[in-house]
Amino acid sequence: MNEWTTVAKRYSALLLALCLALFATQALAQAPDQLIRNSVNQLMGQIEGRKDYFAQHPEELKRLVDESLEDIADFRYIGASVMGRYFRNATPEQRSRFAEVFRQTLIDTYAKGLVTFDYRDLRVLDGAGSRYEDQASVDMEVVGTNGEVYPVSYSLRQNDDGQWKVVNVIVNGINLGLTFRNQFDQAMRENNRDYDQVINGWAPEVGTEELEQGRGA
Repeated sequence: MNEWTTVAKRYSALLLALCLALFATQALAQAPDQLIRNSVNQLMGQIEGRKDYFAQHPEELKRLVDESLEDIADFRYIGASVMGRYFRNATPEQRSRFAEVFRQTLIDTYAKGLVTFDYRDLRVLDGAGSRYEDQASVDMEVVGTNGEVYPVSYSLRQNDDGQWKVVNVIVNGINLGLTFRNQFDQAMRENNRDYDQVINGWAPEVGTEELEQGRGA
C-alpha cells in the first residue's frame, strides 16, 4: 500500500466519521412540536399541585421558568425583533443589555401568569406548520377551568446548530412580539430615542385579563 492510498483511506474514514456525527446530532435534535411538548410537560410537572407554594415563593418559580425558557427561547433574536428599526443604531452593549432586561421581564410575566391564571389542561397539538425549512409554528390549547379554550401559537426558527428555538408567541390572537415592539417604539418616541432610559425603564404591559379577552376585545 503506497503513501497516497493510506492518506486517502484515512481521509475517507475521517469524512465518514464526520458525517455520522452530523447525522447523530440531527437525530438527537427535537422536532418543534416535541420540543414544546417536552418543555411544557416538564415545567407543568414541577408546578402541578404547588401553585399556592410558588405564589408564596416567586423567586423559586422564576428560577424554574428561567431554566425552562433557556432551553427553548432565543432571547437575543427576540430582543432584536422587539427593538425593531432601533436595533441598527443601538450599541452592542445596549443590544445585549436589552436582551437580558427583556428576558427578566418576560420571566416575571410568565411566572405571574402561571400562578394567577386558572387552567384545567394544556394541550400541545401534533405536527408543526412551516412555510420554510428553518421556520415552524406549533399550536397549543390552554383549557380554562370554565371550559374556555385559549389558542396559543409558538413561532420557531432553526439556528445554525440545527436546534429549534422559540422567537415569538401568539396568545388568543394577541401577537406578543408585535405588541412588545409597538411598546418599545412608543417608549423610544416618548423618551426622545434615549436607548438607556428606555432599556432601564422597560416594563411591557400585557395583562392576564387582556390575554383572556383576546384580539379585538
